[in-house]
Amino acid sequence: MKKTRDVEVFEQAVKDAKEKKYLLRLYVASARPRSTQAIMNIKKICEEHLSGRYDLEVVDIYQQPVLAKGEQIIAAPTLVKKLLLLPRRFIGSMADVDRILVGLDLKPKDKLKPER
Repeated sequence: MKKTRDVEVFEQAVKDAKEKKYLLRLYVASARPRSTQAIMNIKKICEEHLSGRYDLEVVDIYQQPVLAKGEQIIAAPTLVKKLLLLPRRFIGSMADVDRILVGLDLKPKDKLKPER
């Protein structure tokens, strides 16, 4: 019975996610290759999975250090999903699409591919 309830909860979350707008902020370190790759990766993910339902702000930590300090950014690139209480953070090149989708509540955690 618990599994059925978990599926129902997830399906409701997916339904809710389809209706809400995602507020995302990607902190990068200038135009370095890893930052450029992260920007391309997250834009692709957003267009494929959140088309028309997201706002993505890209912040260069060198040009806007106050924003980075306020969010306590210690590594770049870092993606922050703005939530009411606690933000979610993703650090790195944003190449692991499955982990990003799980973190954005667009894919159930049990569908993650096992790490190698």
